[in-house]
Amino acid sequence: MAAPLRFDGRVVLVTGAGGGLGRAYALAFAERGASVVVNDLGGDFKGHGKSSSAADKVVEEIRAKGGKAVANYDSVEAGEKLVQTALDAFGKIDILINNAGILRDRSFTRISDEDWDIIHRIHLKGSFLVTRAAWNHMKKQNFGRIIMTSSAAGIYGNFGQANYSAAKLGLLGLSNTLAVEGRKYNIHCNTIAPTAGSRLTETIMPPDMLDAFKPDYVAPLVLWLCHESCQENGGLFEVGAGWVGKLRWERSEGAIVRQKNHQMTPEAVQNKWEKICDFCNSSKPRSVQESVAILHNVLSQIDSQDVSLNPTSYSGSAVSSGLDSAKAIGQKMPSVEYHYTPLQPILYALGVGMSTKDPDHLKFLFEGSEGFCCLPTFGVIPAQASMLDGGLSNIPGLNIDFTKVLHGEQYLELYKPLPTSGKLISEPTIADILDKGSGAVILLDVYTYSGKDLLCYNQFSVFVVGAGGFGGKRSSEKAKAPVSPPKRPPDAVVTDVTTVDQAALYRLSGDWNPLHIDPGFAALGGFQKPILHGLCSFGFAARHVLKHFANNDASKFKAIKIRFAKPVFPGQTLQTEMWKEGNRIHIQTKVKETGEVAIAGAYVDLSSDQPLAKEPSQAAGLQSDLVFEEIGRRIKELGDQLVKKVNAVFQWNITKDKKTAVQWTIDLKNGCGELYQGPARGKADTTFTLSDEDFMDLVLGNINPQKAFFSGKLKVKGNIMLSQKLETILKDYSKL
Repeated sequence: MAAPLRFDGRVVLVTGAGGGLGRAYALAFAERGASVVVNDLGGDFKGHGKSSSAADKVVEEIRAKGGKAVANYDSVEAGEKLVQTALDAFGKIDILINNAGILRDRSFTRISDEDWDIIHRIHLKGSFLVTRAAWNHMKKQNFGRIIMTSSAAGIYGNFGQANYSAAKLGLLGLSNTLAVEGRKYNIHCNTIAPTAGSRLTETIMPPDMLDAFKPDYVAPLVLWLCHESCQENGGLFEVGAGWVGKLRWERSEGAIVRQKNHQMTPEAVQNKWEKICDFCNSSKPRSVQESVAILHNVLSQIDSQDVSLNPTSYSGSAVSSGLDSAKAIGQKMPSVEYHYTPLQPILYALGVGMSTKDPDHLKFLFEGSEGFCCLPTFGVIPAQASMLDGGLSNIPGLNIDFTKVLHGEQYLELYKPLPTSGKLISEPTIADILDKGSGAVILLDVYTYSGKDLLCYNQFSVFVVGAGGFGGKRSSEKAKAPVSPPKRPPDAVVTDVTTVDQAALYRLSGDWNPLHIDPGFAALGGFQKPILHGLCSFGFAARHVLKHFANNDASKFKAIKIRFAKPVFPGQTLQTEMWKEGNRIHIQTKVKETGEVAIAGAYVDLSSDQPLAKEPSQAAGLQSDLVFEEIGRRIKELGDQLVKKVNAVFQWNITKDKKTAVQWTIDLKNGCGELYQGPARGKADTTFTLSDEDFMDLVLGNINPQKAFFSGKLKVKGNIMLSQKLETILKDYSKL
């Protein structure tokens, strides 16, 4: 179990701490060793009146328990005075909780200038003034944690709270910018939208609800966000009743409604309105840079349009994208020879962070070592030449801008140990091409041989920015899909510091892209400095698994799949989180300094002493497999429509001889819908358990669902009412 989070030596200023949430924060920080400034003007929830008693009572509570606290009775509009109290009493300020607030609820037409102004003065300007007073002190000590208090009303809107909503959403914007500006000074700023009993809610919440929404159920999140070990920055969290959830912006894929040398019209917007509002292939921009990046691609696509096109017929066809998937898919590229000596596997091992400081790394670093062998992920090196040597540019139908190619995902599977020297032949094929709207995904399959022996298989998933819109399919059965990690704490966590020369060393294994060493070239790509190779981070993560779960036995390594999520800069610390489930190790790698996920949806498959078991449904020969196969087909055909109509996740536990034989999940809530084998990746809305035979009777209409439920043949957990929506996808199965 993790050690308790302590705040010894820290100084915390909590505004509006005379009751409710503020009091809960002040008491919790003090209990864990912090010195606390308890600020409260002592007025009522409308901002009228003034009293010292509220703050004094909380200070007395803290001191009675042996804690350190002082009171401050100033309005947050006097920000400097609040911070000065902290400096005078404790000599510094480390943590600021902007919690003070009032209400002046009115319907929009009845809001007076005074009602509008005072809400903004207390909530928004008050938080600004206190934070500004603390900011330089935090910068000088290279540490600060700030919490802004928003509201569900600010995020979603609420009748009668136009003034309050506007101020509360303003706090989110303020917080986001402070998170950006404060990052290099180790000042983190996050926003919470709490639901709790307080002076602002006690008049509208009944007593039983006030008890269910105790401020004590919000304080733990605030303490975690303010601890020095928490790297969260710029986050927005809803919290209440013991539940915490993180929110983020989501943007639809959108549509280009302007054409080259033609006037943009509202009719064009009208014609594309359904696509503009379709979130089926949404993105989640996290910065201004990510938000506007799409506009550069839009301009590029518009500029590439043929001026002779009829403006009413243009739809982003293969002609405009320069990509003809029909010609390209299945095309074989020239075979690539890779000659190497023990030098190359050793250089690769050093490039992904292996060191002679670790005794069991020696077999990967010294050709004279007993058991000298290649790291399993060295298998990407002979195969990558297929991409790096320009072979893609010679494929018919791939008339694309190769300066806009990004490495999105990687899969590697080993069939035999890699020799430590010799000649390998890699045979690449264009497996599939997907249309993602804002770009195209090319799946490149590469099989690598030593003589006639197949050693390994790689699948490179490359994203070509701006090459989408050619009318192709959006998914492929040939793609090796990433898998989300389990919803529980990791079984193991390994941290590893990359060196400032990590990219310079790794590139000697054959990836000479100047993006990874030339600052000028990196700047052209929008990076502040050269970034680490994605396949270098890939190597770090893989060897973390090999070390922790296979005792560095390379023969145990079977396969690895990862998705590149965020860049890593040389010198940063990689933190690999690992979850063991059978022979599969789910992994996620973060940049420790920023908390951002660099490698996501990843896993490593290890071999065991015995062959891996077959999938349960295959072993059992279940009749229900045919039904779920048909369900999967329908979801692929009508997924977006079904998601809009159903909006739920269903898990099916199919039993055989009273034991679970297989689990299926029908996800009609996320993206375009999906059917997959296994338990729900998140929480299923409804879970059904029944035998294979009873399932077939159910879908064929031989048994009434209600009778099956009451007789115990069908067990249902969760929202039973949602089961009615299954008729949409289960009807007409008698045709099977």
